Amino acid sequence: MTPAEQAAMARARELGLRVLGTTSPNPPVGAVLLDAAGTVVGEGATSPPGGPHAEVQALAQAGERARGGTAVVTLEPCAHTGRTGPCADALVAAGVARVVVAVPEPTRLAGGGAARLRAAGIDVELGAEQAEAELGALAAWLTGVTEHRPHVVWKVASTLDGRVAAADGTSRWITGPEARAEVHRLRAGCDAVLVGSGTALADDPQLTVRDAEGRNVERQPLRVVLDRRGRVPATARVHDDAAPTHVSRAADPAALLAELHDRDVRRVLLEGGPTLAAAFLAAGLVDEAVVHVAPQLLGAGTPLVGDLGISTITSALHLHVTDVTRLGGDVQIRLRSTRHTGGPGPTGGGS
Repeated sequence: MTPAEQAAMARARELGLRVLGTTSPNPPVGAVLLDAAGTVVGEGATSPPGGPHAEVQALAQAGERARGGTAVVTLEPCAHTGRTGPCADALVAAGVARVVVAVPEPTRLAGGGAARLRAAGIDVELGAEQAEAELGALAAWLTGVTEHRPHVVWKVASTLDGRVAAADGTSRWITGPEARAEVHRLRAGCDAVLVGSGTALADDPQLTVRDAEGRNVERQPLRVVLDRRGRVPATARVHDDAAPTHVSRAADPAALLAELHDRDVRRVLLEGGPTLAAAFLAAGLVDEAVVHVAPQLLGAGTPLVGDLGISTITSALHLHVTDVTRLGGDVQIRLRSTRHTGGPGPTGGGS
């Protein structure tokens, strides 16, 4: 890739991140169009289902300036007709000379785009900065493709000694306003927010995305409550009209994720308590974790995760730290499952 193409690919990944949570079951793709001189003349990202794909948006911006230029995209342009036409055909019709792709199309349905472009005489580069794109906006969609389940992001806030609530059950507020604002950004980037019945009963959360003024935003993820015994009353806030709600009686995390996958959920934020978190972790079904740590000590109270059945340090579940950021007076630690990093992990493919 040229320096201009590298910059365009970084921008394309950023554009994909901006539409996380709005495109499922389609992938959140970013695209940048460069003219023949390497100047950006168009940008685009996947629209909600039924709307134009990233490449089509970028081509519309570029117009005739796309002719002889380069399209830089995070995912191989599709070659099939679904709700919209093939993006590969749109690029051919626009007269682009080169297409740089991060992630080759992994599905049979949409595959063949690169071959179609090459058959039209277009130079195609596949696998450009592929790892970065696969760990970015496309991660959840790729989990759906390869594992046929939603990508799970576990979010938890705890004290420095790993407590999510005090001995008397109080937990508001462990973290400060900056960390709480970040939670709403996390929710906005997901298709669903998940809690168990225990959390729904103890905290009565609304589980909505709210803006800086505390108002619910227009687009809301699906609220999911795992309530096997029907304990959560109809008067709970998760049953209000602020957002759609799905109550599940699934027997285990895998069955619950299968339900959600069938509902086109591709990225779910797990906000449940320590028991639900332990069930997902023990099943190897946590792909990412976002831990907010407050500089407080309790010495007693509810631990951030329940019993995992681990009795020795050599069997500990391993996570890979990808980022550490200060959020006001708190610290945010982002981690990924070692299944996605090639690092050490427990026997049986845990997180």
